[in-house]
Amino acid sequence: MSGLLVAGTTSDAGKSVVTAGLCRWLARKGVKVAPFKAQNMSLNSMVTGDGAEIGRAQYMQAQAAGVEPRAVMNPVLLKPGSDRRSQVVVLGRPVADVDALQYGEHKERLKGVVLESLAELRDEYDVVVCEGAGSPAEINLRAGDIVNMGLARAAELPVVVVGDIDRGGVFASLYGTVALLEPEDQELIAGFVINKFRGATELLEPGLDQLKMLTGRPTLGVLPWQPGLYLDSEDTLALDAPRPEARGAVGKETLRVAVVRFPRISNFTDLDALACEPGVVVRYAASAGDLAEADLVVLPGTRATVNDLAWLRERGMAGEIERRAGAGRPVLGICGGYQMLAEEIVDHVESGTGRAEGLGLLPARVEFGEEKILGRPRGSAYGEEVHAYEIHHGVVAASGEPFLDGCRQGAVWGTTWHGVMENDGFRRAFLRDVARQSGRDFTPAPDVSFEAVREAALDTLADLVEQHLDTGAIWRIIENGAPRGLPVVPPGGPPKAPGGRPEA
Repeated sequence: MSGLLVAGTTSDAGKSVVTAGLCRWLARKGVKVAPFKAQNMSLNSMVTGDGAEIGRAQYMQAQAAGVEPRAVMNPVLLKPGSDRRSQVVVLGRPVADVDALQYGEHKERLKGVVLESLAELRDEYDVVVCEGAGSPAEINLRAGDIVNMGLARAAELPVVVVGDIDRGGVFASLYGTVALLEPEDQELIAGFVINKFRGATELLEPGLDQLKMLTGRPTLGVLPWQPGLYLDSEDTLALDAPRPEARGAVGKETLRVAVVRFPRISNFTDLDALACEPGVVVRYAASAGDLAEADLVVLPGTRATVNDLAWLRERGMAGEIERRAGAGRPVLGICGGYQMLAEEIVDHVESGTGRAEGLGLLPARVEFGEEKILGRPRGSAYGEEVHAYEIHHGVVAASGEPFLDGCRQGAVWGTTWHGVMENDGFRRAFLRDVARQSGRDFTPAPDVSFEAVREAALDTLADLVEQHLDTGAIWRIIENGAPRGLPVVPPGGPPKAPGGRPEA
């Protein structure tokens, strides 16, 4: 019945990886542990074994815990299709498409779903490690909060706040996060973790001592900067971080991959397995010039196929891709990217545009349906078995040379299947074909296992937890909750009007 909520001062502070690290650390200690994120806003999602859609980060955290991923581990998933509208996925199934203001009308019902899901997990597992979203100090959203302090208070969860020192201002961020919370919320803040530190921790100690003096709460550890973990990100902010250097090539030359960074890019985790390959350099592209020297251009998934296709044309990138295809230079489209390569797109569902002209690089036609297709398909290509997953409204009718569930024409490939590059044999065969088409003397490494890379990264996270966090103190917090009698950090939330309500 024990639990913990990992909150953060900002998005991409490291909540997901700290949660995964705690899950793997506890699992290695023989604790039956599960992850939980009440509400996730992300375009990186995954399909569970029973066909439910959840955030990719929660799927990864379940793997860290050594348990089967389930819909109750991420009962509410928001998938933004524009700056104002998101698809609402509840317990793995889409239920509505709403704007930001309409979503508030669903909150009370969703709170019940969230609490029931968490209660189910707490009944089954020794410990549930919950992940917050954004920052718990988003005071404009506190009244309807179901993922940060609203969840912590309703479920009586102690909270550890993670701060990203790489952004700067970490002490102000940690102090300010607590200070903006109401006293009842502050009672649950048990301590801090500083993430992404580069340098000698001794230099931080005066600041850590002052932070404890000012807030009454200890820093439970300082996690060092750890590049190249290849763990499933849920936020596009991760794409702005420095990309890890490619490992040395096995053959004479490297292979350069340019991934189009659509405004609504989704499931960019599809490319993590390529980045693990020695000699493969993966970069994200937002201009035609970024594509020019690439040996392979990838059009990844997107939550806004027609609108992102218009963006592609506005940037002049569509013309560059068409020129590449005409010259026999490799292009791969995945899900929404595959749909863009078709001759025609009919969309009355996602964008409401109706008929739109595709890039016409594959003999295919796309029509969007109301029902969302979720699955874990299997197939083969290049004589290699492929396990994948699919998440899409667009249904593609294609001719030409078959390629997985899609098609190929010359050096242009398209498939709706995500995760295909995680199949080691297929990935190597595909890269050999790309190298041949692009004239590169590139040889894939014969022994890279993406599953082994992922498992090693999760073990590294657990090692970092054991080496750099006060695990004894964390375990006491998990078992006993936040210490009693913690001081209130002023101002202790927004000013109160007569009657005890926050002032408008």
